[in-house]
Amino acid sequence: MWTQENRSRHQQVRTALKRGYPTDVKDEEWRLIAPLLPKQAKTGRPRKTDLRTVINALRYMVRSGCEWRMLPNDFPPYQTVYYWFRRLMRRMLFRTIHDLALMLDRLCNERQVLPSAGVVDSQSVKAPGGGTQSTQVKHNCSQANL
Repeated sequence: MWTQENRSRHQQVRTALKRGYPTDVKDEEWRLIAPLLPKQAKTGRPRKTDLRTVINALRYMVRSGCEWRMLPNDFPPYQTVYYWFRRLMRRMLFRTIHDLALMLDRLCNERQVLPSAGVVDSQSVKAPGGGTQSTQVKHNCSQANL
């Protein structure tokens, strides 16, 4: 029977079994990210979702490439994660969070915070070839419109 005692014991077991993921935010990263996130509203319903778990879920999704509905049960429901994703995107916080994580990574590796040079490989910036392929594509597109 689900009494309050059994529920709390089950919750303790679940918490003990909960494993971390390699994509989880580390404590030093969280100290930099937390002040940028929206604060708890002074009025209205209290927030039940921990934003750190939302950020962890978003990082997991980016790294694994999984769909919203395929998030593991260790994270909040996908609807909640998507809501916060949209809210953070509107505030353009992901660029700031990315830049902070990059600076922190560079500091941990004892490098300058901002890169001093960039390298472009000739294979990654390949110029388009001769006009035969683009002419063929234009020809196929004009035939499809007929």
